[in-house]
Amino acid sequence: MEMVKVALKDGSVREVEKGTSILDVAKEISQGLARVAIGAELDGKKIDLFAPIEGDCQLSILRFEDEGGEEFLRHTSAHLLAQAVLRLFPNTKLAIGPAIDNGFYYDFDTEHRFIPEDLEKIEAEMQKIVKEDLHVERFELSRDKAIELVKEQGEDYKLELIQDLPEDAVISFYKQGEFTDLCAGPHVLSTGKIKAFKLLSIAGAYWRGDEKNKMLQRIYGTSFTKKADLEAHLERLEEAKKRDHRKIGKELDLFSLNEEGPGFPFFHPNGMIVRNELENFWRREHTKRGYEEIKTPIILNEQLWKQSGHWDHYQENMYFTNIDDANYAVKPMNCPGSILMYKRKMHSYRDLPIRMGELGLVHRHELSGALHGLMRVRCFTQDDAHIFMLPEQIKDEILGVMNFVDYFYKVFGFKYHIELSTRPKDSMGTDEEWDLAINSLREALEENNVKYKLNEGDGAFYGPKIDFHLEDAIGRTWQCGTIQLDFQMPQRFDINYVGADGEKHRPIMIHRVIFGSIERFIGILIEHYAGKFPAWLAPVQAKILPITDNHLEYARKLQQQMLEKDIRVVIDERSEKIGFKIREARLERVPYMLVIGDKEVESETVAVRAREEGELGAVDASKFIGDLVKEIADKA
Repeated sequence: MEMVKVALKDGSVREVEKGTSILDVAKEISQGLARVAIGAELDGKKIDLFAPIEGDCQLSILRFEDEGGEEFLRHTSAHLLAQAVLRLFPNTKLAIGPAIDNGFYYDFDTEHRFIPEDLEKIEAEMQKIVKEDLHVERFELSRDKAIELVKEQGEDYKLELIQDLPEDAVISFYKQGEFTDLCAGPHVLSTGKIKAFKLLSIAGAYWRGDEKNKMLQRIYGTSFTKKADLEAHLERLEEAKKRDHRKIGKELDLFSLNEEGPGFPFFHPNGMIVRNELENFWRREHTKRGYEEIKTPIILNEQLWKQSGHWDHYQENMYFTNIDDANYAVKPMNCPGSILMYKRKMHSYRDLPIRMGELGLVHRHELSGALHGLMRVRCFTQDDAHIFMLPEQIKDEILGVMNFVDYFYKVFGFKYHIELSTRPKDSMGTDEEWDLAINSLREALEENNVKYKLNEGDGAFYGPKIDFHLEDAIGRTWQCGTIQLDFQMPQRFDINYVGADGEKHRPIMIHRVIFGSIERFIGILIEHYAGKFPAWLAPVQAKILPITDNHLEYARKLQQQMLEKDIRVVIDERSEKIGFKIREARLERVPYMLVIGDKEVESETVAVRAREEGELGAVDASKFIGDLVKEIADKA
């Protein structure tokens, strides 16, 4: 009997017989763990509980609530959905069905056009399959045998996937009852493990995301191990609908998207106030931290983009034009322009670090189906900064940016977590350069006791990065800020500084953003605040509501006093009842409503209604103005 060593995440090591299933190891640890176990990680790779252990390994038993645990349940949920659809609509062809953040989907090719009422029928059939508690089995076939099987099934899309695999590939399938699907896994032990699920929506999706391919029908869903967790998730989705920035943006007259320019947003006067406040805040804080603001052109010669590497690594996302018989590109990123600014003169080591900031408009091609309000657009303003520094300044500069980002996000009330993203497959540079860059970022994080998650293979093509993922008021996360360390661009553009030895040396470069995209950040803020911007950001900070025309003179005097203090204030001069005016102002989400009647005129006070606290009663007008000025200045 051959024994193998299993190292567990608590540091303990167990010896088990070779071939023992992971589930049996979980049972040995405790029956309670085995009951809640949903999958495992074996040497860092997600694997099914029924898989055998064939050698010495590192093993983590995963529950649904553990990081990565939900993938097992939701991947099987996608198969559950496909099995139900095939039972109800037998001529359907299957495409793909992965687990995704907060749920799963499956893409179908069928003559039947799915409608919302179909989701209830499919859910009922899924529930039957759950009650059948079908055992999930994995088996592997050679490429030829796999092709033979999917041809028998009539699954054209699966056939295409297999034909793209190497000749010697061993191909896995998963089976539950009569349903068999081409799949790499992982999955739960049986359909009975899926205790709570909900189908959410129907959408169109091109096969393999290519608009030249056929449009398929995609059904989205989500699943949990507990009904209470599902209900809480559905409540959050309902809240998200209420906070949809497209809906609120229209109600508050902030921005619009027009057919004449899909993905190119129009900002209205109210939206420009929010945008300008953000940009003014950005400029003030960057000036305090030693950044110089620059502006670079939107269109530059194609040779520049070949030199930067964008031509080889980013061309499909770019727009092009021809000027004077030469080819030009509309910039998708600001970095090459910043490098040209650095090269305008020779620098000494005494000049470094040089910090250049730019609110630069960039254009990137997005598929029409991917466009989404301000969150995914084709032109946006990046709050880029590029820092040129000495090798020994790397850690201090990274720490400085991290502290800057932390300050920024706290102003808006965001919590966040950090991810370190490493070298992607499509990248440029040597292994040594990448190792040095990754280790520099890792050391900066660890030496400052910053918790982070490793995100393998998700760096930029020119360097690794630290990403900041914001958490909004209803628990959703958004990737906004990033710090990218770059050894490649300085080489490709041959930029230098004169060192203390009088010789030329190569600087190191940091690319970083905090807002990320100002357009997207505004969209996030709209949903984070549900349109109730803090006073410093609100398009209208106070609204004066005179009860009758007799109170207009005092209202105008008060308005002038507030305007002189740079408060954005308007008067509702309409001949409407005061209750109606208050309701309108509340719908506009104005932070303060100032009701003026005979008493207020006589005593030079205002009856204050705060958006959050409600009625505050009569307040001396000058005191209210002073308090509001302080609230705006403090960005409370």
